[in-house]
Amino acid sequence: MLRLWRWYQNCLAIHPVKTQVISSGLIWGFGDFAAQTVTHFTAKRNRQFQENDKKLKINWKRVATTSLFGFGFVGPVGHFWYEGLDRYIRLRLFLQPNTYRFVAAKVAIDGLIFGPLDLLVFFSYVGFSTGKSMTQIKEDVKRDFIPALLLEGGIWPIVQVVNFRFIPVRYQLLYVNFFCLLDSCFLSWIEQQENAPWKERLKSLLHLK
Repeated sequence: MLRLWRWYQNCLAIHPVKTQVISSGLIWGFGDFAAQTVTHFTAKRNRQFQENDKKLKINWKRVATTSLFGFGFVGPVGHFWYEGLDRYIRLRLFLQPNTYRFVAAKVAIDGLIFGPLDLLVFFSYVGFSTGKSMTQIKEDVKRDFIPALLLEGGIWPIVQVVNFRFIPVRYQLLYVNFFCLLDSCFLSWIEQQENAPWKERLKSLLHLK
């Protein structure tokens, strides 16, 4: 593991963007594999499918599609986002690294801009990749975006406080991607719930029925 970590550090130093793109793609692909596994056993426990569907069948096309999201969006956009956010806070807002205000500013900006954008792009991308129409995608986003944003809003700020306080900038996307393994399972579960009543209750809190 130590050799692997040193190899990763060397790749990151020589080819930062390429390394972030490849690692993001691989992690998101594995995350979808895990999400399908979790979804399968959740459905099995709740008896949501027929007897002959009890065997786990991985949808490798979906794994590849999710992996492409990591390659095409999370990797390149995330790399420049964390690098740019750090420079902006230090050079434009003149905040000292690792101070309370520095970390708080990063968490606030990340949560208000990148978090919602990431969810919106993810749900839209999944819809297009599965052949849904624009109308269907809008309905899915309307159904899933607010519940996911509200539930993640209680977790990601804590994750990002640790990230921005203790993790060097060059490793921040990698750190976030590992938490995205869990997030992939969560988003898959959100989609599986479809029009569950609790989603409407959450949206009603923001008067978005």
